[in-house]
Amino acid sequence: MTAKLILMRHGESVWNQLNLFTGWVDIPLSEKGIAESIEGGKKIQKISIDLVFTSTLMRAQMTAVLALLHHTSGKIPVFQHPGEGKLEEWGTIYSDAAKAKTIPVYTACELNERMYGKLQGLNKKETAMQFGDEQVHTWRRSYDGKPPEGESLQMTIARSLPYFQNKIVPHLEQGKNVLIAAHGNSLRGIVMHLDGLSKEEVAKLEIATGVPLVYEFGLGKWKKVS
Repeated sequence: MTAKLILMRHGESVWNQLNLFTGWVDIPLSEKGIAESIEGGKKIQKISIDLVFTSTLMRAQMTAVLALLHHTSGKIPVFQHPGEGKLEEWGTIYSDAAKAKTIPVYTACELNERMYGKLQGLNKKETAMQFGDEQVHTWRRSYDGKPPEGESLQMTIARSLPYFQNKIVPHLEQGKNVLIAAHGNSLRGIVMHLDGLSKEEVAKLEIATGVPLVYEFGLGKWKKVS
């Protein structure tokens, strides 16, 4: 039994466009990011998708929804709210026919972008002029370097990878196809695991916005398809 895993970094956000550090600030997609998400979705429109996982940030959630806009299944993404009281209870679907035409979407802060601390909202170019290119490069690209009061890549991976292994992989083991719409740094940790990358290699890894990465999972092994 094999299953497919699709990883997709959100399309360009408004703050990406303005060259600002974003982190956990909940910024929407730019017009370009909307187009990237739709085009990325067209590349996976014929792949059956059983579940979607995304972060709690709207740019990733927008990407997930837009990527499914032209999916050949015609199914509608429906956000789930387990443990959220009336959001869960009152959102129950009572029609089996309607439910069969939906794809459940689960959100988790563990898949959120790296938290950039006191850099959030600052212009990247101006920050490099203030602190120096080398320092900013260390904050942005190194494995264990972290910005003031923020997270390192290592810290981000420490929350995103266990969530992936404990909450998402079991569905793949059951033969279900999964789409994850998340962020550059949270996805870097997952790709590091899937591709067996070293700390040095993952520090250099760049994941393009709105471009799906597809893996096959079977017999406990991962194979990159595209």
